[in-house]
Amino acid sequence: MSSILYYLAYFLVGYTALTISFYMLSYLTPKAAFVARLLASYIALLLCAAYGVFVSVLLRLTTGSAHSAQHATGRAFARVMEITTGVRFDIIDPKGHLDKVRPAVFIGNHQTELDVLMLGAMFPRNCGVTAKKSLKSIPFLGWFMALSGAVFIDRKNTKDARQAMAGAAAEMRAKRQSVYMFPEGTRSYSREPMLLPFKKGAFHLAVQAQVPIVPCVVANYSHILWIKGMDFKSGRIPIKVLDPIPTTGLTAADVDELTRTTRELMLRELVTLTAIARGTRVPTELDHDRASKASGVEIKRTI
Repeated sequence: MSSILYYLAYFLVGYTALTISFYMLSYLTPKAAFVARLLASYIALLLCAAYGVFVSVLLRLTTGSAHSAQHATGRAFARVMEITTGVRFDIIDPKGHLDKVRPAVFIGNHQTELDVLMLGAMFPRNCGVTAKKSLKSIPFLGWFMALSGAVFIDRKNTKDARQAMAGAAAEMRAKRQSVYMFPEGTRSYSREPMLLPFKKGAFHLAVQAQVPIVPCVVANYSHILWIKGMDFKSGRIPIKVLDPIPTTGLTAADVDELTRTTRELMLRELVTLTAIARGTRVPTELDHDRASKASGVEIKRTI
C-alpha cells in the first residue's frame, strides 16, 4: 500500500511540475498555454471523478441515493478548474429556474469537451445526465457516472435507446428527478454561434414524462478554447437559463414542432449572448436564413 501511495505522489509531483513548465513556456509561445491548460484539465477531471466515486458510494450507504453526487462533484470540478486554468462559467438565472423547476428536462448547446466544466458549474440538484454507453467503461469517470445515476444510451441500438428513455421518464415522474441532455447529440466545434440539427430524444422524454423543458444557452467560447488552432485561454463564459417550456397535454405528434421552435429560440439567444460575451455588436434581428435554414430537426427516425 505504501509503495502505491509513493508512486501516486511521485506521479502527481511530476505531472504538476510538467504543467507548471508549460505555463512558464506560454510566455514564449501561446501553444504552450494550450498544453498546460489541457494537462491541468485532465488531472482535475481525474481527481474530481475519483472524488465523485467516493461521494457516490458514501451517499448510497447513508441515504440510499447518489444523485446529489453529480452536483457536489461538479461544483468541486468547477472550482478546481477555475484555479488551475482560469476558466469560469457564469450562470445567468435571475428567476432561479435551476433550483425551482423540478422535475424537468434541461437542454443545452454542445460545443467542445469543455462542456464537462460547464455542467459542473451549473448542474442542478437532483439531476442526472444521459451519456454514450461507451463512457461507462472509462475508469473513475465512468464509474462515477454509473454510481451517480447517469442514463447510458447505446445510440446504435434504437430499441435499447427507447427503453432507456422510457425508464428515465418513469423515474423522473416517480422520484421528481431531472435530466440534462444535449439535443445536438454531438459537439459542434464551431468558431461562430450556431446549432447542429436537434435530435428529438430530449423532447420525446419531456412529453412522455409531461415535464417542462428548460433551455440553457452557453455563449460560443471559441475565443477561449479553439482546439483546431491549439488555443486555450483563461476567461469567463456566460450561460443563460431561459424560461421553462411546458409540455403538459402535448403528445408525440407535437414533438417536431416543439423541437423546431425550441431550437430557433435557443439559436437567437446564442447569437445575442455570444455578441455580449465577446464585446461585439448585438444583432437587432437574427438573419432569417440563418435561423431557419432547414428545420433544424433531424429528419431520420430518432428516439
